[in-house]
Amino acid sequence: MKIDLNCDMGESFGAYTIGMDPDVMPYVTSANIACGFHAGDPMVMARTVALAKKHGVAIGAHPGFPDLMGYGRRNMACVPEEITAYVTYQVGALMAFARANGITLQHVKPHGALYNMAQADASMMEAICKAVASVDASLILVALAGKWAERNREIAASHGLRIAFEAFPDRAYTPEGTLQSRKIAGAVIHDPDTVARRALKMAREGMVVAVDGSELSIAPETLCVHGDTPGAVALVKNIRSLLSENDVEVSAMGTFL
Repeated sequence: MKIDLNCDMGESFGAYTIGMDPDVMPYVTSANIACGFHAGDPMVMARTVALAKKHGVAIGAHPGFPDLMGYGRRNMACVPEEITAYVTYQVGALMAFARANGITLQHVKPHGALYNMAQADASMMEAICKAVASVDASLILVALAGKWAERNREIAASHGLRIAFEAFPDRAYTPEGTLQSRKIAGAVIHDPDTVARRALKMAREGMVVAVDGSELSIAPETLCVHGDTPGAVALVKNIRSLLSENDVEVSAMGTFL
């Protein structure tokens, strides 16, 4: 049994440091690197790609809306052509840094509001897939496991793309299978033991317990941990330890998809 462990990284900007990338990087297998629209800048991108290479971590582009002020978490009304252009631009930028370091991109994972809106909006998912496929159809697209998985798998496949379904052990789930809004208390789970147990249940059983106590089938190939939450290092260490103890191999998604 294998599972990928990914983390959003490279989200610092200028003099501002966000996340604990140097401490978290050794424990993940895939890094989603911000591309300058919602966070990150050229210097941060260069450092993060080099850090991932040092630790043998696979890298992917983490494109978002052009929304530095809102950290990419505010919904934006964009036509599909804009979304395709935004994603193409950002994937291309990170690809340049990867090539400069002698490595290749593994995947693309949209960020924040772009990610969340695209799960339920087929036209947005189409626009994202069109961008990824036009740049490099060998890239893996990361999308939310659960409610819209099969429809989004079909959209990705129509563009010749592989897809990795993702779950969030440190995020609360609604009974409908969506992530609980960060505006609601308890949306982010901080206890390392609780998060690790949720990760194991996701990896071995393909299930998650929603906020109302119901169990949802999600069947993920990759689990996301957030490097900008308090105790992030302890969270990821606990997850890797518990997965290993229960015979779940943590490997980059590109090695088994």
